[in-house]
Amino acid sequence: MKDLPQDHRSEAGDFTSQPLRQRKKFKSRSGDTVRLRNLLDEGIKRVEARLRETERDKDLSAEELDRVKESVAYGCIKYADLCHNRTHDYVFSFDKMLDDRGNTAAYLLYTNTRIRSIARNAGVSQESLSQHMKQHGLHLDHAAEMKLAKFLMRFPEVLSRVVADLLLHTLCDYLYELTTTFTEFYDQCYCIEKDKATGEIVKVNMDRLLLCEATSHVIAACFHILGIEPVDKM
Repeated sequence: MKDLPQDHRSEAGDFTSQPLRQRKKFKSRSGDTVRLRNLLDEGIKRVEARLRETERDKDLSAEELDRVKESVAYGCIKYADLCHNRTHDYVFSFDKMLDDRGNTAAYLLYTNTRIRSIARNAGVSQESLSQHMKQHGLHLDHAAEMKLAKFLMRFPEVLSRVVADLLLHTLCDYLYELTTTFTEFYDQCYCIEKDKATGEIVKVNMDRLLLCEATSHVIAACFHILGIEPVDKM
């Protein structure tokens, strides 16, 4: 792997990115240039430690654990760089970038796995969703449904802006706001209604499942552009 671009340096264990015009190297505390391979390896170690600390590793097979470690570590490192305006300074911190409660790839990946599991937990196939859309269309009534749908419709506009100015933090801002908007929708609008006593599914809202599916597709497109690999379990 190549060394990181010469517009970075580190201080006190964190990593500070400077504008390209300053041409300052990304260095370790000892003064050595940090290789990208070492940065990625450190990310893998920290993700695995976090998974074991929260005991999420117990729900994953060895193969799944390896995939999650790489997806989260590499995704977080990429996202931590791309979510900032490339013309501004920022502090690159592993602790902040691995936090699953803020504007990080860890949070985005976790939210995406949650979205993708909704239709699966409802026992509704992709074919059933497509068939419902063809026969009945999409009907939205709740304010949170409308807010999410309108936000999804902004995606082409955001892409046009990114293509025009090549500032990927605009896409990152949109992606983070999309996930928070989805969470607001999901908290207010049931997609699957279960019997409280038995836990059995008594009603499935297909329109809301379609909205979940649309959100998942847009997130997948954003991940593809940003080079982030989604996972099914996390």
